[in-house]
Amino acid sequence: MTFKIFKIKTEQIIASNFVKSLFLPKAVIGILFLFVFHFSFAQDKKQIGGETVNVVKPYTPKISDASKVKEVADLDDDGNTKKEVIKYSIFSFPVASTFTPSKGKAEGVEKEKQAHLFKNYATAGLGNYGTFIGELFVNHDLNNTDYVGGMFRHHSSQGGIKEVELDDKFYDTSLNLMYGSNQKEVSWNLDLGFKNQIYNWYGLPSDFGNVLSPQDRRSLLSSIDARQSYNTISLGGNIAFDESILNKMTLQFNRFTDIYNSSENRFYAKPTVEFNVMDNLVKTDLVVDYVAGNFEKNYLNNGQSIKYGFTNLGISPSFVMQKEDWTLNIGAAIFYSFDNQNNNSKLLLYPKFNASYKVVGDLMIFYAGAEGDLKQNTYQDFVDINPFLSPTLFMAPTDQQYDLFAGLKGKLSNTVSYNIKGSYLNERSKALFKSNDYNENNTNENYAFGNSFQVVYDDLKTLNFYGELKADFSEDVSFGINGSFSSFTTDFQSEAWNLPAIKIASTLDFNITEKWFAGANIFYVGERKDLKLNTDIIYSTAPESVTLKSYFDLNANVGYNYNDRLTAFIRANNLTNNGYQKWLNFPVQSFQLILGANYKFDF
Repeated sequence: MTFKIFKIKTEQIIASNFVKSLFLPKAVIGILFLFVFHFSFAQDKKQIGGETVNVVKPYTPKISDASKVKEVADLDDDGNTKKEVIKYSIFSFPVASTFTPSKGKAEGVEKEKQAHLFKNYATAGLGNYGTFIGELFVNHDLNNTDYVGGMFRHHSSQGGIKEVELDDKFYDTSLNLMYGSNQKEVSWNLDLGFKNQIYNWYGLPSDFGNVLSPQDRRSLLSSIDARQSYNTISLGGNIAFDESILNKMTLQFNRFTDIYNSSENRFYAKPTVEFNVMDNLVKTDLVVDYVAGNFEKNYLNNGQSIKYGFTNLGISPSFVMQKEDWTLNIGAAIFYSFDNQNNNSKLLLYPKFNASYKVVGDLMIFYAGAEGDLKQNTYQDFVDINPFLSPTLFMAPTDQQYDLFAGLKGKLSNTVSYNIKGSYLNERSKALFKSNDYNENNTNENYAFGNSFQVVYDDLKTLNFYGELKADFSEDVSFGINGSFSSFTTDFQSEAWNLPAIKIASTLDFNITEKWFAGANIFYVGERKDLKLNTDIIYSTAPESVTLKSYFDLNANVGYNYNDRLTAFIRANNLTNNGYQKWLNFPVQSFQLILGANYKFDF
């Protein structure tokens, strides 16, 4: 049945009548059908809204024409039926894949040419004061695991310091040979070395010989042979294991002598054991440190020699704990020290504790700790610090009871790092360098005219503040500066002899172009105290200590890379031309200029 429905409010009415007609007799339905079909051919078309309405005659609907559907249609919709419970299971079986991915092609990247690393080099340079420097390093691989090498160094000067009346030349020459092997489970190396150092006790007191006649003074000066020579023979080695409870071991033997028949032997061994306990690394250092030596004479030259010998046996266990931002290193050190000459032994216990906490990631890390140690003092170590010692020293180890410290370190940016630290150090038998008293007797030893130093010991407490800043502004510019500020408290000595309260150092390195580079370093050392007496003089009032002036030193260098093998350089030291005294009455060389070259090569 097809018909048009009025698009006005009568739509609902006709729909209602149509529903009612569904229940009328068939005759009535036929008459209605003919009626509707008839007037569908005689119509006027008018547009109402968006649809076409066929108007036969005006129609005014009445409310009575509409009636409510009294029956509800029976809806048989699948959506309204009761849902059945579905039980399912997965039956898996392998399916052979015939998919073969196509091979990718890496995008081409233009690689930067890597600079060749040479295994050997030689350096030579000449400068004023008759200065010569030379250095040669060679290394050769015997096979895939073994290698041999050698290092030769020389630095000398013919002297010429202004107003120095004794010979002030020096020579420092060393030769080291090594053999090593890097294997899968173990690596080891052996070193054999020889070193010769020649210095002169040229630092006479400023008023030396004032009471003598000019002729007697010249005669006394000409009789002084200020030369001292040190010789060192060393044999040592290191061994490291990849998978073993014995992690590594260091062995070292040194024999140190001088031309005044002084001699010293030192043997040092330090094995390290590492293992894990409940996911924590436990590390134990074992220490065997033996030193023995003798000086043929004492400073009074009364026919008595000086002998010394100490054996320190130590064990230092520690373990590391890490939790979130905390890292704890907890340990201790126990030493048993034998005084082999005086049958005096001591048992010493030291803390080995430090902790760190990341306050702001790597930007700020707080750290603190308490550590102590037993330091073996040797004639060789003292000479490395001060070569103008008299060969008449009293030797003893230093008991570093504890060092309490705390600080902050981190980064100000990706290229700038910092470290700030405060510490309090308590030491017993701290070694201090002090000038020897003297007289002007022509029978004295060559080092007994106020031109040498002794070692004295004191219980020293040091309060120290340290700061450091490092910056790598780019690949071409790097800068660093650090400073140390200390306050000393002594128990027996009137001063902390020759210890500066202030030390500041700074470095700057930069590449000017691809070929040219330059650098500079500056350091400042504050005032120190020293004291020496002329025992020929009877003092009505004991003289006070002498204050050594602070000094400032500036050094610079410029280099040119001629090619990847050859580099030329110029070094200028003590640019301020200041003949300051590093030790009392020992002025240093003023402005120094060295021209040299470095050559790298392979066999």
